[in-house]
Amino acid sequence: MSQWDGKSKGTVLGYRIFVFLIQKAGVKSAYALLYFVATYYFLFLKKSKQAIFYYFKERLNYSWFKSKKMVFKSYYTFGQTIIDKVSISAGMRNKFTYEFDGIDILKNLLAEKKGGVLISAHMGNFEIAEHFLGDIDLDFQINLVTTDLEHSAIKNYLETVTQKPTVKFIIIRDDLSHIFEINAALTNNELVCFTGDRYFEGTKSLSEEILGKEANFPAGPFLIASRLKVPVVFVYVMKEPNLHYHLYAREATVKHRDEKALLKEYVKSVESILQKYPLQWFNYFDFWNDLKV
Repeated sequence: MSQWDGKSKGTVLGYRIFVFLIQKAGVKSAYALLYFVATYYFLFLKKSKQAIFYYFKERLNYSWFKSKKMVFKSYYTFGQTIIDKVSISAGMRNKFTYEFDGIDILKNLLAEKKGGVLISAHMGNFEIAEHFLGDIDLDFQINLVTTDLEHSAIKNYLETVTQKPTVKFIIIRDDLSHIFEINAALTNNELVCFTGDRYFEGTKSLSEEILGKEANFPAGPFLIASRLKVPVVFVYVMKEPNLHYHLYAREATVKHRDEKALLKEYVKSVESILQKYPLQWFNYFDFWNDLKV
């Protein structure tokens, strides 16, 4: 089954070590230690390594050797985005630079005062967007629709060393009460953000071809976005060299109650970003349901 269990790897001790390095010696020192962590993941995380190798070898058509090399680079880049997120949240925003591509789209969206739906993916580092968007003259509130499956001990520790996020979290619940929270946020001209590239077993999914092969996507973001009659924007925050980030916003064409068309447009958007940043899609599971385990 091409689905994700909702949990990320890592321990509280590991995070403590990295936070210590970030605070005492800077971000680049944490990057140096990361080589050893990425090597461990590369050597011992069989399932995630198999899944991301398939992405590079079969979907991007890289050679066997290049695909192996890219697996290691993928783990290393993912680790960098986590270090960056912790660093920025801990008050080191001034160490990073950024640029916008499509900021007028977000400005126009907010000016309409209808609220808006943002659809992102597990690419780059979207969770730091609030820190960069806060630097421009935008009055906004982001609500991130998510599950509550992450390791609570790690979350609790990070809350002691980082600033409280301004992002609100809307937790997906079995009783569908999150739908009312989404509607309330949009009524208040707030932004509601989904990720469109992971679904969970037992939830409704939609199928679409991406990188040359059919895959399943969560139906919820596309069903909701195509029915609420609010602007929809695809957004990505992608890591560049030298502590620099590039924020992309792309306006979606939404036909009422046509979630399949919206998904198709989303897939094209994701593919265009992956052409520029093939290392930054962090879906370490059998996304295409095509691995022989």
